[in-house]
Amino acid sequence: MLPSQDEPVKNETESSVGGVSQYDVIIVGGGAAGVGVAIALTHAGVENFLLVDRNEIGSSFASWPDETRFITPSFPSNSIGMLDLNSIAVGVSPAFSMRVEHPTGSEFAKHLQDLSTFFELPIQENTDVVNIEKKDGLFHLVTDDETLLATNVIWAAGEYQYPGAGRFTGSEFCRHTSTIPNYEGLEGDEFQIIGGYESGFDAAYHLAKRGKKVKLFDKDSPWSETSSDPSVSLSTFSFERMRDQRFEENVELFPETLISSVSLTDGIYEITTQDGQTFQSKEQPLLASGFEGSHKFVSHLFEMREDGFPVLTDNDESTTVPGMFLSGPAVRHGSLIFCFIFKYRQRFGIVAQAIASSLDIPTEEFIDAYRSWGMYLDDLSCCGQECLTC
Repeated sequence: MLPSQDEPVKNETESSVGGVSQYDVIIVGGGAAGVGVAIALTHAGVENFLLVDRNEIGSSFASWPDETRFITPSFPSNSIGMLDLNSIAVGVSPAFSMRVEHPTGSEFAKHLQDLSTFFELPIQENTDVVNIEKKDGLFHLVTDDETLLATNVIWAAGEYQYPGAGRFTGSEFCRHTSTIPNYEGLEGDEFQIIGGYESGFDAAYHLAKRGKKVKLFDKDSPWSETSSDPSVSLSTFSFERMRDQRFEENVELFPETLISSVSLTDGIYEITTQDGQTFQSKEQPLLASGFEGSHKFVSHLFEMREDGFPVLTDNDESTTVPGMFLSGPAVRHGSLIFCFIFKYRQRFGIVAQAIASSLDIPTEEFIDAYRSWGMYLDDLSCCGQECLTC
């Protein structure tokens, strides 16, 4: 039976081997995926685990630009058995606790910290895992200060802190949108943004609100996509902001426009497209090219797909290194993409159940409870991208 929210699970002290701390599970990453799968472990009855983060819980969300908000709306629908879109745990609603429909990154970081305290999760912050190897049946997680041992590892380090570089000459002259603390502080009147998905549109919207002129380039045209999958098309939140008068007046869209190069000469930035167009500006171009993802740091523990994402078993476990699990936006199964919280949270229960079962912990009630909340998606055969976004 799952613990009630007024009776949080208390985790036992870890064991040790030769003075080195040993755990049944170590989770790397204290963001939405890490905290969410940690709560799932407690619900599944796993006690001897540790959650580590190289900074603090929720630090990636806290580093969002001040104006950026969740594109998915929160709604306190738990009372009728539907999980809040931005929830990472059974029975938890950010909308109910924060009274905010589209939370900022800082607000959601505080939410994750509050959940960690409420569920009494065993956390070790400011711990940078620099290497992971499996030796003699145990994972050795090397940090700057110590080596931690674990039977299982869940990699949940996310992607926001690993901005993707542009695939064109001179991309180093651009500034990635994830490095901007707030758009109010950007000086200048005319901006060029490369990348027209959510982060690019977010930047364009906030600059346009302040009367800045914006040119937005994208190699595709996500604002024209007819798919209902927000991994492909823009969110409703972004479409709504596109209709804002200031956006319409100040933002010029360039669909299906590949960038060939960016140069800087005598303080002037010049963007050249593959079809030969050139655009100049005194302001540094903004790069909204997405993120590379932290899974690249543990690629030696996974077989990799042609698209660079890890090959996973049905339990989101490595096909080459048993006990190595993945949780978060890098999870892929065939063409299915689990890049948003409300998608990848559906796999928390899968990972927690697999680990609990390996420890001979009964999981029948856990599976039933998580399945009833839409947090245990184990049948992917019937699902396409549309199914996962309903």
